[in-house]
Amino acid sequence: MINRFVLAMFLSVAIASISQVLLKKSTFRSYDTVVREYLNPYVVTGYGLLFVSMLLTVYAYSGMDYKNGPVIESMGNVIILILGYFVFGEKITVRKLAGIVCIIAGVAVFYL
Repeated sequence: MINRFVLAMFLSVAIASISQVLLKKSTFRSYDTVVREYLNPYVVTGYGLLFVSMLLTVYAYSGMDYKNGPVIESMGNVIILILGYFVFGEKITVRKLAGIVCIIAGVAVFYL
């Protein structure tokens, strides 16, 4: 049975992945000043979500085994690949798929 701490860790990973997409999205725009480059809605929201993700991670670690954290965190790579495909139209290459398969296989082996 999955407890609330493990669910908090999965939510943290999902939020951090969305944050990375927002930060990448801000790089596609040009800004007239350096201040606007770093203080625009994408960047502010992205770093705000990273802060929320950090708080969720701290909460999750307070009630779960430490060995599970990095394994769950590695699933962020899978989420980012999927978000990159749908949000940015990035190609999913054989090399990327092989990497994701290795990550998922590693998670499966870890939990066997």
